Amino acid sequence: MTSKDNKITDWVNPNDKSGEFKRQQSSFRNWISKEKGAKFPAEKGRYHLYISYACPWANRTLIARKLKGLEDIISFSAVHWHMGPKGWRFPTSEDKDAPGENVIPDPVQGHEGFTHLRDLYFSVDPEYQGRFTVPVLFDKVQKTIVNNESSEILRMFGTEFDDIIDEKYRSVVLYPKELQQQIEEAHVWQYDQINNGVYKSGFATTQEAYEKAVTTLFEALDKAEAHLASGEGPYWFGKEITEVDIRLFVTIIRFDPVYVQHFKCNIHDIRSGYPALHRWMRHLYWKVPAFGETTNFQHIKFHYTKSHTQINPLSITPVGPLPDILGLDDEVPAAKAAAAGKR
Repeated sequence: MTSKDNKITDWVNPNDKSGEFKRQQSSFRNWISKEKGAKFPAEKGRYHLYISYACPWANRTLIARKLKGLEDIISFSAVHWHMGPKGWRFPTSEDKDAPGENVIPDPVQGHEGFTHLRDLYFSVDPEYQGRFTVPVLFDKVQKTIVNNESSEILRMFGTEFDDIIDEKYRSVVLYPKELQQQIEEAHVWQYDQINNGVYKSGFATTQEAYEKAVTTLFEALDKAEAHLASGEGPYWFGKEITEVDIRLFVTIIRFDPVYVQHFKCNIHDIRSGYPALHRWMRHLYWKVPAFGETTNFQHIKFHYTKSHTQINPLSITPVGPLPDILGLDDEVPAAKAAAAGKR
């Protein structure tokens, strides 16, 4: 769907009469390993992570990087929030509308003159035909892309650098053996129906495709709400953060500011319709720095509303909802009234 000449902002193929959004598979699927003799060994300073603060898939990896104490092990930089006909671009010194840590031109040696993420992809494979996606995990030694699949980068960060990080970070186990089956089961429905479900709703080009996707999305949100309401919390599986918390959070934190209006996911919002999800999300944002400090609402809101011209051709960004996220103990009037009625 994407090449040097094709238009990448057509999220649904205009020739696809189903009107359904179909996500392309990631192209680079190599693995960093702590095993001796690995092609991509776990080494300090060797890898660079390219992300977008706007992108939920990339946000996953930045959260994991911080949770696992990899800040001094793996460098990172963020692209500008705008995605145009050439895809993600690197910010310049003239950009004043993209605040955030490491929102900078490509910092990797040898990449001078790279203006877009596509330049990185084509430097590795001149005949590359896929989408120019983030995140990208780049090997500065072999000068190649190791992996651009967020779920796999997240898992690598969770385990493969444990031999070279501080002891306190080794105790952060995002994929514990005793929960692996339950984690995988949660990933299956949450990815398809929630993480990707908002995109299938928003990018649908027929009424039928939209209604099918959005109905499925809210059924899944109801399921997530019931799980969190019946659990001990504060995390998905109780007292310890796992991959499920990371992968679900990046969608839920974007829901009210963007997906409700921009992707027409407006059967309910999170802050007034899902008290348990709302409480879980706010705990992660306000109490766990890896979540709150890697969330950039300006990038999120500007990217979706000013890049997706198929949906929003005038690129006007709504002011609300205000605030972007409520405080730990604050509630919207509807939620306060509902809570008072239960007493």
